Amino acid sequence: MLENCRSAKERWGGVSDLIDRWLKERQELIVHFCELSGTDSQTTEDGLVQKFVRLCEILVDYVSAGHFEVYEQLIREAKEFNDGGLELAAKVYPRLEQTTEVALNFNDRLDGQKLSSEDVRELFRELSKLGETLESRFEMEDFLIEHLHNVHADKVMSSSA
Repeated sequence: MLENCRSAKERWGGVSDLIDRWLKERQELIVHFCELSGTDSQTTEDGLVQKFVRLCEILVDYVSAGHFEVYEQLIREAKEFNDGGLELAAKVYPRLEQTTEVALNFNDRLDGQKLSSEDVRELFRELSKLGETLESRFEMEDFLIEHLHNVHADKVMSSSA
């Protein structure tokens, strides 16, 4: 039994650190998004392109970490505790994938191309849609963290005592 307790802490203790790092990436994404959204018309076109490129780099890193690290850990935890989390994830993940598509499509618009003034104006129009999509995504992610990880935190902590 003691071995099982240690095993649970070893398996799930690092999930919180992973989520914390990921949420810091989210904060960085939001900062860059807001900075770009608040850019005035005096910013040079090259400066704007660089801001869009940086936003997309952070965006792709954030989305990738969610899908390939955080979500996988949350699913493993849901399987381990077997308390309805898998069914919940099955309902939410398709909606998260839709937001991923929006984010990746936005990123693809930059894909190393030389952007015209019209392209930059179009990116600003799409930035608003991206913001709405990210807001929806963050809500879903927070919901999953709450229902697939935080709900088990006491079990993990009590098993390590």
